[in-house]
Order: sequence, then C-alpha cells, then structure tokens
Amino acid sequence: MINSPEILFLLVGRGGSKGLPGKNLREVGGLSLIGYKAKAARQSRYCSRLIVSSDSAEIRTEAKRHGAEVLFERPAELATDTASSDDVVLHAMDWIEAHEGRRYDAIMLLEPSSPFARPEHFDEAVELLARRNASLVVGMRETEVASIFVGTLGADGSIGGIVEKMLKTTAQRRQDQAPEVTMNGALYLVGWQAMRKHRKIYADPSASYGIMMDRLHSIEIESAADLAYASYVIEHGMLDASPWRKSA
Repeated sequence: MINSPEILFLLVGRGGSKGLPGKNLREVGGLSLIGYKAKAARQSRYCSRLIVSSDSAEIRTEAKRHGAEVLFERPAELATDTASSDDVVLHAMDWIEAHEGRRYDAIMLLEPSSPFARPEHFDEAVELLARRNASLVVGMRETEVASIFVGTLGADGSIGGIVEKMLKTTAQRRQDQAPEVTMNGALYLVGWQAMRKHRKIYADPSASYGIMMDRLHSIEIESAADLAYASYVIEHGMLDASPWRKSA
C-alpha cells in the first residue's frame, strides 16, 4: 500500500430483517444505526469516499442524508437472507471499476448492526493493514467464555464433548483461561487486490489481522433486546457519543 492509502468505505444494509424488522433504520439516542456508521466513517482520516449499497430506497436516502454517496441500487439477488458479504463487496468493486475506471487500495465494509465503531477504530485498522501489508483487518472483541467451555448439546442432552475438553487441561476455572477473541462485526477492511484475487473476505490466514475493541464499542444489534441495551448505553452516557453528535 502507498503512504496515503485510498480507502473506499462501503456502508451496507438490506431493507429486510427478520430478527428486527427495519433494523438499519432503527434509532438509538435519536440517530439511526445507518447514521452512526456514516458519521463515524466520514470522520476517519482515511475515508477517501463513503458509498452505500442497499436494496432499500429508505436506507439509501438515510445514508445520503448522513453524507454517503448513492451510486447504484443493490440488485435483488444480493438482498436476500442467503446473499453473502463477499458478493456485496464484489458488486460494489465491479461497479466502481466498470463505471469509473478506477480502483482503491482497500475497501472498508461497514455493517450498521454494529453501530459503535469510532473514527479512530477505522484509522487503526487502515494503519495496521498498511504496516503489516495485510490482506484483511477486522474488528475483534474478547469472548464471554473460553472455547474450552463451548461445544454442542447432544440430542439426548449430552455435553460429553465439552467435558472431554475440560479434562484435558489442569486450568478449569474460567479466570485461569487465556483471553480469546472473536469478530465483532464493526469493520472489515480488505485489500482491493486481495479481494480481486480471492473473491472472498476471509481467504489468507497469514495476512489476516484484527484490532481489539472493548465490549461496549462491540455491541451488535440483532434483536429488540440488543437495541434496548444499545439505547441504554447511549442514554446513560456509558460511551462517549461525541463522534456521532457532530453534524454530517
């Protein structure tokens, strides 16, 4: 990557959401989930451009209100429950290359359902991508429990697999386990050339990295209960909301 990378920020959102209808337009503290992601993205030092990909006219309008460009309407086949993020990203890249004849150094996929990523999180991801010459950088959070305590429940209620894992370690207390992390959905930064080569986000383990985010900034909204929790966090000042209160 070059010293001043050009990053295309891609805000995505389907009109349909079975778990929480109208999720992407739901509000937390008076701002839509779309608005949270758009406002933070535009404040990143590395946001060369912010565009939106959606099948919903309402979502595209809301994204535009917060500074995103509307270049196209997402095709219906990419707005189903089974459509992959890989295909959505590739569609945006194809459109840019075909209609504008240009490429960026990387593309930052932003999902509104994880609304509390801050501009500095985006900046940290871009700088890590450049520093490590990485193909992928994603947002990460610490898991609630270590994988040693996680497994499947048999049809008969058996937890034998979990117990077997526990018996293989002498450190069975939760507080004795090394911290483990998982993706938090807050950001997916993929090198343009890497995405072209592999045609999927998760492709090259040796060139994949993550940035740590705390639990509150990692909140993911998939249900009404998640939305209520996110609203509580903002309304009670548990997060510094200044990035999202700035005018678009």
